[in-house]
Amino acid sequence: MLTQDTTQLKEKIILFIKIKGPILPVHIAKEINTSMLFASVFLSELLSEKKLKISNTKVGNSPLYFIPGQENQLERFSHHLKSKEKEAFELLKEKKIIKNSEQEPAIKVALTEIKDFAIPFSKNNELYWKYLTVSEEDKNEKMQEKTIPLIKEIKKQFEEEEIKEKKTFEKIIPSPTKEKGKKLQETELNIFDKSKTKIKKPIKKKTSQKKNDKFFNKVKEFLTKKSIEILDIENFSKNDLILRIKINNQEKLLIAYNKKRINQEDIIKSYKKASELNLRYIILSLGDPLKKLNNFIEAIQNLDTIEKIEE
Repeated sequence: MLTQDTTQLKEKIILFIKIKGPILPVHIAKEINTSMLFASVFLSELLSEKKLKISNTKVGNSPLYFIPGQENQLERFSHHLKSKEKEAFELLKEKKIIKNSEQEPAIKVALTEIKDFAIPFSKNNELYWKYLTVSEEDKNEKMQEKTIPLIKEIKKQFEEEEIKEKKTFEKIIPSPTKEKGKKLQETELNIFDKSKTKIKKPIKKKTSQKKNDKFFNKVKEFLTKKSIEILDIENFSKNDLILRIKINNQEKLLIAYNKKRINQEDIIKSYKKASELNLRYIILSLGDPLKKLNNFIEAIQNLDTIEKIEE
């Protein structure tokens, strides 16, 4: 009879919390018409059975009890947080995701105290905090957005390098008289074709920039289709794009070459870069590798060592 009553009381507690949300033990005791001592015993048993969870946030000296899935409702009690903890809570709620190293010491400590609202995670050996309502999908999207300023900076550097190259080129080829300039253009710049009747339009630098943007978008589209997450950009130039990626929950290095044919030197370069970062690596290109390169890769896969015969 006692066991039956205990079971019924537990079910009544669960139902009450489902309706009310996170609640204090004193309210549970009042609802089931028992003492705080017995209410605490029932709550402890429900915790051990994993039917209830307990908050880190306290109202007075007491934590809140809630059913798994009601975590978001703890926001109603955020006004009970201490001064610095409340400041950290408001900051994280606004930003959704923040980098630990960018915060002042007091906020760093406060973030560790508001465990109900601040969820820690690591990326590239850096500690980040995400707000409790941020889903894994939203988190990945937010972290992806953080790479956009870096991409813009890389593009800016690339444009600056092109401008420098153009200025250097103009210094190497001075402006002589019109006649000499015409001959110089014909011989050195090859502006005219062999018949000297048709003028070839000079290649514009903007075309090169568009090609690089197109290449980057191709790689990004490829990774999206494969459900591969971009973690960070290591390098981006007109020749290659180097990314840290996450595939099957493993971090790897991806080297994408902006050309149809890769050679042994490209593979060695990729290997050295991956070794520096202590990562396994993947290579992408715009075309299939040459047959002799495939043969070379197959040949070294089963190679154990190369020994020298002493003379």
